[in-house]
Amino acid sequence: MILKSSLQSFGQYCIFMWKVFSLPDKWKEFFKRYINEISKLGIDSIPLVIIISLFIGAVCCIQMKLNVQSPLIPRYSIGLATREVILLEFTSSILCLILAGKVGSNIASEIGTMRVTEQIDALDIMGINSANFLVLPKVVAMVTFIPFLVIISMCTSLYGGYLVTVFTNIVSSSTYIYGIQTKFVEWYVWYGLIKSLFFAFVISSVASYFGYYVKGGALQVGKASTNSVVMSSILILMLDVILTKVMLQ
Repeated sequence: MILKSSLQSFGQYCIFMWKVFSLPDKWKEFFKRYINEISKLGIDSIPLVIIISLFIGAVCCIQMKLNVQSPLIPRYSIGLATREVILLEFTSSILCLILAGKVGSNIASEIGTMRVTEQIDALDIMGINSANFLVLPKVVAMVTFIPFLVIISMCTSLYGGYLVTVFTNIVSSSTYIYGIQTKFVEWYVWYGLIKSLFFAFVISSVASYFGYYVKGGALQVGKASTNSVVMSSILILMLDVILTKVMLQ
C-alpha cells in the first residue's frame, strides 16, 4: 500500500509539473509575479542567511581548532578546513535545508490557503492554468536567486570564522586568511552553486505540490506545510549524496 501510494503521489507530481511548465498566457503578468516572488522568497531570506552563516562559520572555525591540536599539522590548516566544509557542504546543503523550512512552508501554506478558500478553483473556472500562474514564478524565482544566497552565505561564513580569530586567540587572523587562500579549488564554488540549483527546484516544486493538492481546512494546510518541509529535506539529502558522487568523483 505504501509503494502504491508513493507511486500515485509521484505520478500526480509529474502531471502537476507538466501543467506548471507550460507557456504563460500573459508574459507581463508572469514577470510581475516573478519579481514579487524574488522579493518575498529571496530578498526577504537574506537577513536569515547572513545571521546563520556568521554563526556557522564561527562554529566551524572553533571546531577545526579543537580537532587540529597536533604540532605536526600547520596552523593554517584551520582556515583551510573551515573553507572546505563551508564551500562543500554548508552553503549548499545545510543552507537549503534551512530554507526548506522557511521558504517551503511559506509556499505550501500560501497555496494551500488559496486552495481551501477556493481561489484556485476560481482561476480554473476562468480558464487560467492555475498551476502555471501560481507556481511557475515561484520555481523560477527560487532557482534564479538561490546562487546569490549561496554566494552571500559563503562570504559571510568565512567572515564569521575571521571574526573568531579577531576576538579570540585560537589562531592569528593572518594565518586564518592564509589558510583560506591555500590550495583553493575553484570547482568547489561551482559545485556548491550547481547543487543549490537542484535543491531550490526541489524546495519550490515540492512545497507547491503539497499546497496545491490540499483537501480540507486550516488543519490540513498546516499538515501539508509540515509534510512539504519533511519531504523536501529528505529529497535534498538524497540529491546531496547523488550529486556528490557524480560531481566530485
